Amino acid sequence: MTSVLFVVSEEGYWGEECATPFRELSERGVDIDVATPSGNEPVVDDRSVDPDEVGEETVDAVMEVHEDDRMIHPKPVATADADPYDAVVFPGGHGTEWDVNQDRHARALLRDAVAGDDGVALVVCHAVGILAFTRTEDGEFLVDGRDVTGFPNEWEEGIVDEHDNMPDGRKLPYWVEDEVKAAGANWDAELDADESVTTDGDLITARGPGSSHAAATTLIERLGVTDD
Repeated sequence: MTSVLFVVSEEGYWGEECATPFRELSERGVDIDVATPSGNEPVVDDRSVDPDEVGEETVDAVMEVHEDDRMIHPKPVATADADPYDAVVFPGGHGTEWDVNQDRHARALLRDAVAGDDGVALVVCHAVGILAFTRTEDGEFLVDGRDVTGFPNEWEEGIVDEHDNMPDGRKLPYWVEDEVKAAGANWDAELDADESVTTDGDLITARGPGSSHAAATTLIERLGVTDD
């Protein structure tokens, strides 16, 4: 059976970016496990379940996944291993900047998924920032020379204030585009396109919420799973 591990933030994941691939993989019979940095329940970003922001239909779909037993009872990231899984998925959301992207065990999962012959990683939106900190076993940046997309500076400008403070008062520690480019990535968020998903070897990256379905489709095609 095809199996996938989701690594989800406890500081605020973006609902659609997790729920869309989670649901579409589940519908195809994929075995899913969930891990969070400490093993506590993941926390959904309130803005991503605000019907005025994303619509009632999206909220319902996100909350169905958020309340799934697999999400309620995750394993600690430190106990997870990429080897048993066909893919590792890193949903985005600003919260990843405070926990998942900074977690050495999460970075090891990403490195191992991309380095192996059989695995693949899907990294979405702000979770793409993990590439700014992930190194290969040789000490090189994993993303150096790779084509990627992710949450662009142009969008961040419309969210944070002049001091990089978020609407909830937290200070954003870094901007994804700046840090990932500094690690050597070939960055293109395709701002003129409705969706942006980039595949480079065993690394799939997606720009943001609007690319969630395209990201899920790309992963499904890569895994070769079909509808039940």
